[in-house]
Amino acid sequence: MNNNSVLEMRNITKSFPGVKALNKVNLNINNGEVHALLGENGAGKSTLMKILAGIHTADEGEVIFNGEKITFRTPQEASEKGILLIHQELSLVNELSIAENIFLGNLPKKYINVIDKAELKKRSRKALDRLDCHFSVDELVGNLTVAQQQMVEIARALVYNPKLIIFDEPTASLTETEKEILFKNIRQFKEQGIASIYISHRLEEIIEITDRITVLRDGEKTGERLTKSITQDDIVELMIGRKINKKLTEGVHKDLGKEVIKVNNITSGDTFTNISFSISEGEILGLYGLIGAGRTEVAESIFGIRKINSGDIFFEGKEQKISNSNKAVKLGIGFVPENRKEQGLILEMSCKDNMTLASLNKVSRQGVINSKREKSTFNEYVELLSISTPGPLQPVINLSGGNQQKIVIGKWINSNPKLLILDEPTRGIDIGSKTEIHKLIHELASQGFAILVISSEMLEIMAVSHKVITMYEGRATGEFHDKEITEANLIRGISGLERVTEKA
Repeated sequence: MNNNSVLEMRNITKSFPGVKALNKVNLNINNGEVHALLGENGAGKSTLMKILAGIHTADEGEVIFNGEKITFRTPQEASEKGILLIHQELSLVNELSIAENIFLGNLPKKYINVIDKAELKKRSRKALDRLDCHFSVDELVGNLTVAQQQMVEIARALVYNPKLIIFDEPTASLTETEKEILFKNIRQFKEQGIASIYISHRLEEIIEITDRITVLRDGEKTGERLTKSITQDDIVELMIGRKINKKLTEGVHKDLGKEVIKVNNITSGDTFTNISFSISEGEILGLYGLIGAGRTEVAESIFGIRKINSGDIFFEGKEQKISNSNKAVKLGIGFVPENRKEQGLILEMSCKDNMTLASLNKVSRQGVINSKREKSTFNEYVELLSISTPGPLQPVINLSGGNQQKIVIGKWINSNPKLLILDEPTRGIDIGSKTEIHKLIHELASQGFAILVISSEMLEIMAVSHKVITMYEGRATGEFHDKEITEANLIRGISGLERVTEKA
């Protein structure tokens, strides 16, 4: 460990059931350095940082912080030592004031059970002033914008006199002005000798704010560079770490039928702007971008959950105003949501009841469900989708994640949709089930379904899509077909870089 080093992580290894998240990863951070940690989704960045912040414990390896070998059992222990993790998903209490959130768990007191409110406000004001934040410390956090809440989270970190702050996608919800304030503060931290680890997919920010870059891929460190000596294209190449892959489904023949849906310049509030695409029978369109890019919101607008402010949707050649999900279903649109447990299933109900939820008219007459027909439908999809379950009466909450996802997909296939939207179709399921679902998506397309797939996983998008639209901050940054669907093009697209098509 050199004299200027504040942190050294040596040979960090961490496994979870079925996956090795980190394999002998080394990371060195210097005092006052802004260090970028990069990698595709699933590369191991978050796991490494959670080990550093006391959320996970490494299976192997050691962490040296300020010359001391440490193992944090809780985030509180890490905070007290001066390591703060600013999560992308904020951890504030909406019902408490800004001041109370800043000192939550560490409230200044006059006596044992009496809070020193004057001191609380004074110290909170001082922390906010460091961040150029001028809102009242008495304001409820729930009344703030997401960007303002993030500043409160950072102010809370300053209370602990941090030596190292970890920023995880910090600008995802910030305006350009708010981003500049954040960068100003990171530079001030740097001048004060406070180190920062900066995690982001926005490569222009990496070039602007960081001193050094470490890249992870598949749980292993693949490179380390000085930022001033590297270009955005160099970073993309480091993240890929190998010869650019051709599209994984290259050579798959597709016979497209008639156009099912055409979307012209649809806009919804400030979530996405001027999105256009079309999907035909037998075609799979991938929508790829980071969390917050507006992918799910586009799908929700097509399904009638989210209002469209402008633009047009044509379904089977006719312009449609899809004002609610009932109309979407009647038109022939099915939607497998990202959160299957809360939005796709009724967990306490049986497998067969969940399977027929979107098509009760097919198993009922005059409002009375035909149990025999319902069971027959369930058995049909158990065989079609290879669902592993003890029987139709089994509560769906008892199934594995992969089998739960198959129930949701089966529910919508049974409704005979013309367009099937799949939002993160394999999130949180095992590799075997993931492969089966990818195969199923292709089989459905071959049967004439028009399919929209939303995914955060690059290889998944490449594996299933005939064409891909990349999104960044609510806008489409590129549309790629066939051999254009490469890792380099997709990374450029989701990073907001100028569209430069790299041919395979």
